Amino acid sequence: MAEIKELFKKLNIKKEIRPLVEQAFVHSSYYYENKEQGGSNERLEFIGDAVLELWTSKKLFAVKNFNEGKMTIVRAQFVCEKSFANLTQLLELEQYLKLGVGEEKMGGRNKASILADLFEAFVGALYLEYGYDFTFSFLDRKLTPELNKLQINKGPKNELQEYVQSDIRKNLRYEVTKAVGPANDRTFEVVVYLNDIALGKGSGRTKKTAEQEAAEDALAKLVKK
Repeated sequence: MAEIKELFKKLNIKKEIRPLVEQAFVHSSYYYENKEQGGSNERLEFIGDAVLELWTSKKLFAVKNFNEGKMTIVRAQFVCEKSFANLTQLLELEQYLKLGVGEEKMGGRNKASILADLFEAFVGALYLEYGYDFTFSFLDRKLTPELNKLQINKGPKNELQEYVQSDIRKNLRYEVTKAVGPANDRTFEVVVYLNDIALGKGSGRTKKTAEQEAAEDALAKLVKK
């Protein structure tokens, strides 16, 4: 197992390695097999999740042309399992994770849920051991480019898809419920469903326009919840 000091060097963290940082890399499967002093990283995940949501919210608030709905959508896309798993691999944190023998054999080092938990725990440990200013400065350096990639206007259909998948990972479908008028001057009505639940409605002179309007309607309702 590579040493955490090697990771700190790669990440340009010029701090003494403290106990909670080491604990952040102890998965529950390893802890239960070895009863390592200090415990697993499960409790640190809780703190890390809150820190990451606050950091992301602060960064998005600084974008002047983002309304509450847009900030909510982008935050949901960033503060989620898939995103955190990708960030873990980007920073190569998984190389230092301690897993139990069984979990290792089952490919735990590549499981999105385990990788996401590791990222949250690592950030939680940084916050508790080194404080707010250091942690937010570190996140600014390492995460800002990844967050910026989500701020591009992708259109309401793509935003709705990503918003839904970032949370409950269900499938969306668009259904034309009505087509009125002659073939050369038709108005379409579309409903977007999350599985069998109607999320939004839209209408337009083309199916694409009606789908976009239905997606906007669904997003407006979701971000208010």
